Amino acid sequence: MIRRREFITFVSGAAAWPLAARAQQPAMPVVGFLSSESPVLFANALRIFRQGLSETGYVEGQNVAIEYRWAEGQNDRLPALAADLVRRQVSVIAAPATTPAALAAKAATATIPIVILTAGDPVALGLVASLDHPGGNITGAASLGGELAPKRLELLHELMPTATMMALLVNPTNPALAESTVREVQAAARTLALKLHILRASAENDFDTVFATMLQLKATALEIAIDSFFTARREQLAELALRHRVPAIYQYRDFAAAGGVMSYGGSLTEGYRLVGLYTGRILKGEKPADLPIQQTTKVELIVNLKTAKTLDLEVPPSLLARADEVIE
Repeated sequence: MIRRREFITFVSGAAAWPLAARAQQPAMPVVGFLSSESPVLFANALRIFRQGLSETGYVEGQNVAIEYRWAEGQNDRLPALAADLVRRQVSVIAAPATTPAALAAKAATATIPIVILTAGDPVALGLVASLDHPGGNITGAASLGGELAPKRLELLHELMPTATMMALLVNPTNPALAESTVREVQAAARTLALKLHILRASAENDFDTVFATMLQLKATALEIAIDSFFTARREQLAELALRHRVPAIYQYRDFAAAGGVMSYGGSLTEGYRLVGLYTGRILKGEKPADLPIQQTTKVELIVNLKTAKTLDLEVPPSLLARADEVIE
């Protein structure tokens, strides 16, 4: 027979068991998501990132939390946002598709794992020691973007062989990528005997000035340097180029589909997925130093024949023959 005091002790202990069990459960890991852009402009990329994360068994709100930090197109805000994630002691920082975010995260911590996606060479940018053996707290993916900049100018020249003056648009708030792109494209311009004007934009209200300046300079075509700021506004830029009757080229298909005369480059889809996948693998215990930088290598040429006709341009058969897709 249980005495009253023993019974009370037994019941009290039993009531405490669920609390003790909950206390022993591991805390939900927190991923810090650092982006140069806004959630509205990054919605599709975010969906793909979450898809990659789910491939390792992590679902936001169920067994992983995500702290978002958005710079809203203002790269100068990134260092403070990265520092905030470090103070939050997140488990991993994901910084996809933006070189400034990757550099800000690297500057903020040498211990928290960082997963990046950049269009620049991560080694040349000083983010990792090598692609196969990153060696520190950073890993991720690299897309072919900046390296293709000279080829995009060549394609514009092939479309407009009599042109002598073209322009390159860069984002001055992303100097690491902008400066290397300018050097490479200027070298290509010299080889092609082209005069190249460098134009700059870091806010949407700069775009009208860019096209007005092109008119003043009598530049006949525009290459847009790969940059997360331009990527988030690629359809807007394509529509502006068509409205101003400027033949323009960028990296992604939806730029050509929206009115750009051509696009040449890879897709970011696989890169976003890889960032999510690597983030999940690190949460499971793998070290970034042991995860090689993945390179997305598929490249496609899209020609918008409808835009070319609107601009009174005749696309050479040799260019059409190499196109992966022709929009009519």
